[in-house]
Amino acid sequence: MDSTDEGSGGPFGRAVDGEGAPVGRRVLLGTLALGAAGLAAAPYLQRGMERGLGAVAGKDPTGLTGLLPNGGGFRYYSVVSSVPEKGPDDYRLTVDGLVERPADYSLAELRALPQTRLVRDVQCVTGWRVPGTPFTGVRLSRLLDAAGVRSEATAVRFTCFDGAYSESLTLEQARRADVLVALELRDEPLGHDHGGPARLYVAPMYFYKSAKWLSGITLTRGVRRGYWEERGYDVDAWVGRSNGRDDAPTVA
Repeated sequence: MDSTDEGSGGPFGRAVDGEGAPVGRRVLLGTLALGAAGLAAAPYLQRGMERGLGAVAGKDPTGLTGLLPNGGGFRYYSVVSSVPEKGPDDYRLTVDGLVERPADYSLAELRALPQTRLVRDVQCVTGWRVPGTPFTGVRLSRLLDAAGVRSEATAVRFTCFDGAYSESLTLEQARRADVLVALELRDEPLGHDHGGPARLYVAPMYFYKSAKWLSGITLTRGVRRGYWEERGYDVDAWVGRSNGRDDAPTVA
């Protein structure tokens, strides 16, 4: 009778651990059940860990909490010591500059517009990558079309309600179908720690281009260097083709 036969105390009768001590059937089944429960709970635990680390990072003037690992793969960065939180009652997004029809959107108005869902890898210029990450929001091109871009405009500048961060894209880049004003991450409303309630999401570029806590979209005559570009990062930040890096592209 071989060792896998239940009558001989095989895998469920008298399974043996590495030291030869018998493990009972109930213990083994209980362990398997706990493992299954752990897998089922993993997404909730991951989100809780991310929220916890994000809350700490938001109050950390050193930025060192951005180095902490977490289950979601993201790191939390801010260029200021704290960022005010905004929600449905006080969030506004302005579109101005070289446009025919300046606009001012509430969060509810942005959510009422047609939404686009993209699933792409997120690649940070510092090296970490989060695969298959869903972002949902309004295509930036839709907001630009609604505002009526004037002929002399060639670029778009983005400002943020942290009071410090900024970014820019050429008008051609900004009109790509994979550039969003994102309102959701992983099919949930975009939380404050991830740049909510609305952030820029530029799928084919390194993540520093996807400005958090977005508050302003301004059409300009030329590209203006953003916060990190003033500090040495490339203005055109295509993943794998800029900043001296050869990462795999995030967009096929």
